[in-house]
Amino acid sequence: MAEKRMRKTIVIGHKNPDTDSICSAICYANLKSRLTGQVYQPGRAGHINEETRFVLNYFGAAEPNLVENVKTQVKDIDIKGTAGVARNISLKKAWKLMQEVNAVTLPVVAGDGILEGLITVGDIAKSYMNVYDSSILSKADTQYSNILETLEGLLLIGDENGYFDQGKVLIAAANPDMMEYYIQPHDLVILGNRYESQLCAIEMEADCIIVCEGASVSMTIKKLAQERGCTVMTTPYDAFTAARLINQSIPISYFMKTEDLITFERDDYIEDIREVMASKRHRDFPVLDKDGKYYGMISRRNLLGARGKQVILVDHNERTQAVDGIEESEIQEIIDHHKLGTVETIAPVFFRNQPLGCTATIVYQMYKESGVEIEKEIAGLLCSAIISDTLLFRSPTCTQIDKNAALELADLAGIQIEKYAGEMFAAGSNLRGKTVEEIFYQDYKRFTSEKVSFGVGQISSVNEEELEALKDRLLPFIQEKQKEQGLDMLFFMLTNILTESTDLLCAGQGSEQIIAAAFHIDGIKENSGSVMLQSVVSRKKQLIPMIMMALQN
Repeated sequence: MAEKRMRKTIVIGHKNPDTDSICSAICYANLKSRLTGQVYQPGRAGHINEETRFVLNYFGAAEPNLVENVKTQVKDIDIKGTAGVARNISLKKAWKLMQEVNAVTLPVVAGDGILEGLITVGDIAKSYMNVYDSSILSKADTQYSNILETLEGLLLIGDENGYFDQGKVLIAAANPDMMEYYIQPHDLVILGNRYESQLCAIEMEADCIIVCEGASVSMTIKKLAQERGCTVMTTPYDAFTAARLINQSIPISYFMKTEDLITFERDDYIEDIREVMASKRHRDFPVLDKDGKYYGMISRRNLLGARGKQVILVDHNERTQAVDGIEESEIQEIIDHHKLGTVETIAPVFFRNQPLGCTATIVYQMYKESGVEIEKEIAGLLCSAIISDTLLFRSPTCTQIDKNAALELADLAGIQIEKYAGEMFAAGSNLRGKTVEEIFYQDYKRFTSEKVSFGVGQISSVNEEELEALKDRLLPFIQEKQKEQGLDMLFFMLTNILTESTDLLCAGQGSEQIIAAAFHIDGIKENSGSVMLQSVVSRKKQLIPMIMMALQN
């Protein structure tokens, strides 16, 4: 049967996540789980910055798992839970199991879960081509219990756990005088109810005699067999049928494939295994878990029905900002407060986009609309996200709806919003010990307009001296990154929360001129590397729209 499991949905924000991106993912996943009873898991598409870490620690919230990509993996498709079999079972039993589970391949698995080999219908068919080798049973070290099971026999003398590992198989069709010439020590003899034939086989040192058609065996024969170490069993089948069936008692270990096995792991990506599967004629392939132990089977047919990971996007709707592999996923919903971007979906999705200062405000509204109680931790995370995105209501993106939501959430979270915001901003602007690269990627996004690609990063601080010192470190860095990433232009906002101004660092040919045109500033020196923008603190509402308008003009 195919693996039955409840599919989880990943709720995730943009790359280089900020506080809104992380907190909205956590809170919306919580809301969806409570409303549906399904599995919704918050994720993050990058490293958490200091401000967000402060928020999570303050409210005791767990850091979402890092999701490097949402490409389809083996574990996302239906894995057939074909049970592993022991290497010593008979071909007959293997064939019966294949019919029961409708499989053409059985995995041979050791007691510790390690895959030892594979047995296929083709392997069983090939075993019948060796009927001319009368020694094949002993060459395969066939256990007597397998022979008993295959012939539906009854053991009279001997140990069913013993092995027939020497000699050949033959039918005692001749009279006893002739039998003496072709029975050799250690042979297995299929015979009837003739006392003389049974006696002759034992005296010729046969290791096993099989008495057909359920015939009785005398006490004398049993006693003699016991003394000579000869195994005695009976079968209800006639000699012809017994001879035809007995090769089915051979253990599958003799015919199974053990070398050059093609296996996949649950974490393997479909795009990586598709070509391998297409190049091989096998119908089924074993899947291993992270410990290298057998997990299940997949086939080419499974790939045809492969479904991407289920994803909900929060705080973004642009492909360039989304986690890698988003084009392979099944986007379920988008909750955002930015301009419409370039994310394409295969099917219609629930899309909620409102002109508010923060995605968390929308999530707060959805809690209220659903009648779901907002717990203290959730209230704290949502409030923190609004404080962060609106710079405590200073940003022009902030609306009265954002402010009202934040104040109510602050009461639910039990915090004094002004004091808490100061601590949160201080934690976020503490850049001591951080590399330039860590600071750069703390809040960085890429955009495209009029075939011009550009990136914009931002750091906000209440410490003017810290921002000034950072400027000297960042200027050469962004010039290098602009070339490295193949962007036409790259900007970085050094935003002073207290003065509500931004020192904008610029890299790329004509970058200062674009900013001068966008904000109607005269006298900017070419290649100066920075432009001071008064009353500009919002990347989303103040900087990006102006840059795009300037590019269009």
